[in-house]
Amino acid sequence: MESGAAGAVPGRFPFPYTPYRIQEQFMEALYGALEAGRVGIFESPTGTGKSLSLICGALSWLRDWEEKRRQEEAQLLALGAGGQDGLTPQQARPDTAGQPDWVTAFVQKKEERDMVNRLKEEQIRRKKREDRLEKIQRNVQLKYAAKRKRCEEDEAKRLLQLSQEALSQGAGEGALDLPDHNEDELILAEYESDDEKKVVSGLEEDDDLEEEHVTKIYYCSRTHSQLSQFVHEVQKSPFGKNIRLVSLGSRQNLCVNEEVRHLGALQLINDRCMEMQKNKHEKKSNEENEGKRICPFYSFEQMQFLRDEVLVEVKDIEQLVSLGRETKACPYYGSRFAIPAAQLVVLPYQMLLHEPTRNAAGIKLKDQVVIIDEAHNLTDTITCIHSAEVSGSQLCCAHSQLSQYMERYRKHLKAKNLMYIKQILYLLEQFVAMLGGNVNQNPGCQAVSQTGTVLKSINDFLFQSQIDNINLFKIQRYCEKSLISRKLLGFVERYGGPASAVKTSKENQKLAGLQDFLLTLQQGSDKEAGTPQSPPVEAEHDQLRTSSPLMQIEGFLSALTNANQDGRIILNRQGTVGQSSLKFLLLNPAVHFAKVVEECRAVIIAGGTMQPVADFREQLLYRAGVDPARIVEFSCGHVIPPENILPIILCSGPSNQQLEFTYETRDLPQMMDETGRILHNLCNVIPGGVVCFFPSYEYEKRVYGHWEKTGLLSRLAAKKKIFQEPKKANQVEQVLVEYAKCIKRCSQTGGQMTGALLLSVVGGKMSEGINFSDDLGRCVIMVGMPYPNIRSPELQEKMTWLDKTMPRAAGQAPSRVLIENLCMKAVNQSIGRAIRHQKDFASILLLDHRYTRPAIFNKLPQWIRERTQVKPAFGSAFAELRKFHRGKLDAL
Repeated sequence: MESGAAGAVPGRFPFPYTPYRIQEQFMEALYGALEAGRVGIFESPTGTGKSLSLICGALSWLRDWEEKRRQEEAQLLALGAGGQDGLTPQQARPDTAGQPDWVTAFVQKKEERDMVNRLKEEQIRRKKREDRLEKIQRNVQLKYAAKRKRCEEDEAKRLLQLSQEALSQGAGEGALDLPDHNEDELILAEYESDDEKKVVSGLEEDDDLEEEHVTKIYYCSRTHSQLSQFVHEVQKSPFGKNIRLVSLGSRQNLCVNEEVRHLGALQLINDRCMEMQKNKHEKKSNEENEGKRICPFYSFEQMQFLRDEVLVEVKDIEQLVSLGRETKACPYYGSRFAIPAAQLVVLPYQMLLHEPTRNAAGIKLKDQVVIIDEAHNLTDTITCIHSAEVSGSQLCCAHSQLSQYMERYRKHLKAKNLMYIKQILYLLEQFVAMLGGNVNQNPGCQAVSQTGTVLKSINDFLFQSQIDNINLFKIQRYCEKSLISRKLLGFVERYGGPASAVKTSKENQKLAGLQDFLLTLQQGSDKEAGTPQSPPVEAEHDQLRTSSPLMQIEGFLSALTNANQDGRIILNRQGTVGQSSLKFLLLNPAVHFAKVVEECRAVIIAGGTMQPVADFREQLLYRAGVDPARIVEFSCGHVIPPENILPIILCSGPSNQQLEFTYETRDLPQMMDETGRILHNLCNVIPGGVVCFFPSYEYEKRVYGHWEKTGLLSRLAAKKKIFQEPKKANQVEQVLVEYAKCIKRCSQTGGQMTGALLLSVVGGKMSEGINFSDDLGRCVIMVGMPYPNIRSPELQEKMTWLDKTMPRAAGQAPSRVLIENLCMKAVNQSIGRAIRHQKDFASILLLDHRYTRPAIFNKLPQWIRERTQVKPAFGSAFAELRKFHRGKLDAL
């Protein structure tokens, strides 16, 4: 990024249009937090231009920071060239204390000379990089000439390969056909546990990979679409032409090798990619490598070109993939090579918050800035990333596969491989035993003697399963380095499915048991899940090809290496061993977030709705060891005028029935009738779309069925066409399209029907990430309070853990605060769906008198809370709503 407005006064930010005052406040607070190295919790309601404020505020700070560093370096180099003293403010090292003055002076002089030399090297490297990127950016003809040359070389190689194949076919007529894949690929290589080296790419000789990471900003968000949207905002911003931005993603999103992409599952893609790398860099003869697959896109020269292209022009994931296909270069590794020189790195949550993934991607957080957007579920996200679950079926299936594998290749495996395989088999046996089963029997036919859920500490689980003498850290490293799950999957692909039935050799016939057992397992699990049974054989084989139970189990083994106090093991014993499961539940997400906070210069946690912030402050930041003085909070109002929103807490319905949707009362007929009367009255006066949120799918279904019986549903449908949120994600888009079409049609044609009513679910597909702007959401209704299921074993354990480890807050037990916070986070996400821009307007109706309680009321977003009216009776609330919407319609 060029300095442009270098030396700009903090608080003055380039912006594509005149910013709102709240945007200026946001950017000033953000600039100050980055400059001071703070951990910030920033809230800016959706529709207030949060993304653009983050971009312009953060990149303005980075621009000024880089300019300040350049000036300091220039001054140091000038002083160094003049031979003056005092180049650095540091005093002599502690180990020179008590030494003669000449020793101290000598050490300090050496440090000064080293610093000057290092700065000179950095300057040369930076100049070299900038010259290269400028050349590519300005000389378009050179760029396309390079592409043309590469295409010509590829075509020549292709023709040569075709001619060689033709010759070999002519010379080998009548010879036996060789198998598609060499069986050596399935055999584990010799394992060196102590001196194991990472799979290297052979690129370490290049100077560019050794360059130091420039000060940068890591921006991460929840979904692929949110990241793409952010990149497009950067492209449109004043920094879009000069910023060096790189978008990172998983192999699943970035791989351009169709042979690998078709595997589908992320773990399979990862393992196949790593295997191809290993094949490429193994120092073996051509005969040994013959038949082994290597990736044609994994070329250093091509990936260098892609890296430079990424750095000279901002690209999102889709553009990066297109460039990779065009240049025949791997976007996954090409983008990673661009990280050191990049100023803004855009990546998904998981890649930044999961340390092994972070290290594998080459992400270095030391003294860098991290911005976590859409962070309202950050605590839950970290918990999910580091939790793991395996079923009894998966454990038995993995044991069978691995046993057959060991028997087949026993003579070809080194002693260390056999030792680790036997240890893994023993672990699987003990895990199944903890569920009350035996690995040598079909898990679908083994009934569990005592059903129920049991929670254990990690240490208790290790002792009771008699695996406390096994080093799980070594097992974890072995699984990672040996790629055993990938080898095992290849073995099952060859011998575990129907395709192997044509083989008749005695050696292969021994594997018939594996095939029969795996198919039996799959049929059993299909019956349990209630899935269709036809066609039986092909379905099971497809399932086997796209999943590997050992891969899932590796995640569980990794989870067992957490500290005893930070997690629990949940033994969920159902009807059969196959239906039962083992789950690791992370209780302390702060232990993983602490590493991010410790290394970074500054961390910004941002979102449209961050209330209540107690979860972030107390459960995450304080527990991560963050000094309270380092934490800064910022929350701004909305850009809409106060008169454009009408939030109401309604305490009773049209028949004076008190609204309290507790678990005991919400199923009463009078409560469901009262809810229907409220909706019927509102649909008569509210135009366009009405979105009504229920606490769960089950309750929404129950209420819908009750309304059908009483005839209320038909009366509702006379005013608004009724839509229901589907459970399946792939059906959501179609429902939204039909919902929008109906509202548009009603507004154009007029008539008795005034729009549509969408029955949605809190925490469902439509409560987050969907914008009900303008006529799509003129009113949002929240039925009751969506408290989580406190009967859940996971939640009960979390509550118990918090009560033991956290102090009481304002007289409330930490577990009670957690329940309220989870409820209000869900409410705030749902009711924020309606207001999406400055000229938008909507009403919000909270149906439950408990919202008036101070502990609950104060957890509403400030911009909603300060405008909320409490209505004890329905009549006054109805009059207020009718007046609000009529006034807005007249103003249009």
